[in-house]
Amino acid sequence: MLEKRGPAIIIAISIIVPLVVVVLMLMPERYNFLGIESGLLPLFHAVINGMTAVLLISGFILIKKQNRIAHRWVMTTAFVLSAIFLVSYVISKISNDPVSYPDDAPLKALYLFILITHIFLSGIILPLVLYTMYFAWNKKFEKHKKIVKWTFPIWLYVAITGVLVYVFMQPYY
Repeated sequence: MLEKRGPAIIIAISIIVPLVVVVLMLMPERYNFLGIESGLLPLFHAVINGMTAVLLISGFILIKKQNRIAHRWVMTTAFVLSAIFLVSYVISKISNDPVSYPDDAPLKALYLFILITHIFLSGIILPLVLYTMYFAWNKKFEKHKKIVKWTFPIWLYVAITGVLVYVFMQPYY
């Protein structure tokens, strides 16, 4: 039954999650119900993004070596880390005021390029990852192979630029 409802669930999640994030970012007031210091979640997000990037590269190497079982475990772990990131990111948006990169900070143009492409591709990656995992879990490997050609580089870019955004912003948290 989940196999038939999968695409509808993926589409719903892919619409609802970005809308929730935008609404949370526009909230006039924050509610730090967990009492987390504002600088801790961005560091946590950077660590998760870095670990995800390492797992994605490992998964790529494993599948090239035809080690499907290890590939499945590594990619499932990357997926779980990304889900943890997403929940933590939503909590961060509820809990902390946004921090801006100063106008006079060095490399502002580079930072903005990385940030804008990261945000744009973050919106695209959710349905791609969900469909990629859905096809793999349902043993639709031809569809999985086709979509992963898009998913892998975008997911890797989002993971790496997530770390870079933190590196740029770290002095301002």
